[in-house]
Amino acid sequence: MTATCVILDIGGVLEITPDTGWVQRWEDRLELPLGTVNDRMRDVWRAGSVGSISEREVHEQVATRLGLDTFDVDAFMADLWAEYLGTPNEELIAYVRGLQGMCRLGILSNSFVGARERETALYHFDDLVEQIIYSHEIGVGKPDPRAFEAACATLDVRSENCLFIDDVSVNVEAAQAAGMQAHLFEDNARTITRVAAHLGAGPRVPGHVPLG
Repeated sequence: MTATCVILDIGGVLEITPDTGWVQRWEDRLELPLGTVNDRMRDVWRAGSVGSISEREVHEQVATRLGLDTFDVDAFMADLWAEYLGTPNEELIAYVRGLQGMCRLGILSNSFVGARERETALYHFDDLVEQIIYSHEIGVGKPDPRAFEAACATLDVRSENCLFIDDVSVNVEAAQAAGMQAHLFEDNARTITRVAAHLGAGPRVPGHVPLG
């Protein structure tokens, strides 16, 4: 329980996930007013984020609420996952990999049903950290304090020994309220410096050889 720990978010931190505009493209295609898709799907998105709905049920609700056939449902969900998964933040992932054995490592992510399978296949985060805590698997998401409690319990660490990294300020504030140290992700350089300070060492960037 005295181990030093670093816990990271996925989307916007370990994954680079810019807005792709996919929702508006579907609204244009279906001739729906701006905002209609999320208005119709909001409770489904919420259910998927806490695991109270299956992927099959998500597909069924998309079909029913947006009037899509099976082919279009598959295309719609492919666009959703393309934005959700983004691209890997290679520099930060490499840095975190270099921390293995130096501290406990975990992920705490507000997620969507189906995320573990896809992120494991694409990015192998299960090999990067010891534990991945997904909101859709524990039934609660950030900034709820129970999410941070679950992360600490799963990793068997004390909150005060954890540095939590997220790109959403309300989640950072919630982690601090839960007793963690926390850092708002803005770029890799500042995040690497903050992690190094947490571990009591100078920043180590993979492939970088200090001079002098």
